[in-house]
Amino acid sequence: MSSPPSNSPAAGGGARAGAAAPDPHGEDGHAGHGSAEHLVQMANDIGNFFRSEPEHKDAVAGIANHIAKFWTPRMRQKLLAHLKEHGDAHLDELPREALQSLARAAAPKIPEPPGGDAG
Repeated sequence: MSSPPSNSPAAGGGARAGAAAPDPHGEDGHAGHGSAEHLVQMANDIGNFFRSEPEHKDAVAGIANHIAKFWTPRMRQKLLAHLKEHGDAHLDELPREALQSLARAAAPKIPEPPGGDAG
C-alpha cells in the first residue's frame, strides 16, 4: 500500500486538518464562480454568441449591451481590474473591444475650453 504524497493533508503536510484551503478560483467558495478567470470565460462565451452577427460593430455593440445590462457593476469592475493587472491575452477580440467601448462610455467627459484649437 502506498502512502499519500508528503505534501498532502492526509500525510500531515499542506493544509492543516480542519482548516479550509484558500480558494484559488474566487472569493465565494465555488470553484471558478465569481473569479476573474471565470468572468473572462463568460465574456468570451458572450463573444462567441455574438460572433454570428454579420457586422463586426453590431457584434461588439451586442456584447457591450449584454454586459452593461446583465452584469453587476462589481462583475465589470472585477474583470476590468483583472485585465489591467494581468493583461487581456485570454480575452477574445470581440469582448475586448466591447469592454473598451464600455470603458470609454464610462470615462468622465472633460469639457473643452471655448475657442477651439486656434493657437
